[in-house]
Amino acid sequence: MTPSGPAALTATIDLPPEHRSVPAARRVLSELLAGWAAEHYRDDANLLLSELVTNVMRHVPSRDNMVLEIHLSAPGLRVAVVDTSTTTPTLERSSGRSAGGHGLKLVAAIADRWGSEAHASGKRVWFELHRAAAT
Repeated sequence: MTPSGPAALTATIDLPPEHRSVPAARRVLSELLAGWAAEHYRDDANLLLSELVTNVMRHVPSRDNMVLEIHLSAPGLRVAVVDTSTTTPTLERSSGRSAGGHGLKLVAAIADRWGSEAHASGKRVWFELHRAAAT
């Protein structure tokens, strides 16, 4: 059941830019979605969140914490990662031979919407899932 109107649910979590933050982010998101009765978003949301957190670790030189923002409302689920870099993420063309660099393509293919925006401390990269609950 997805909340409607003013019953939106929000959580904000700080995580260090370390490899252990990827599984930690997935666990936190999974627990929140279970508590919010929104488990139908779990698999896609965890995959996309893993990509965003991994991108911070790979591309942001700062050792400052990243911030996860999770918001569930009537339109769906919005998950964002805020970091200290002002560099806008881009979808890169690849030959298909590289082992990495496919994360944002995956986000673009699975998310209903995604993007990035300036934030006071750097940027926010986000995705939205609007799929209806499974019956």
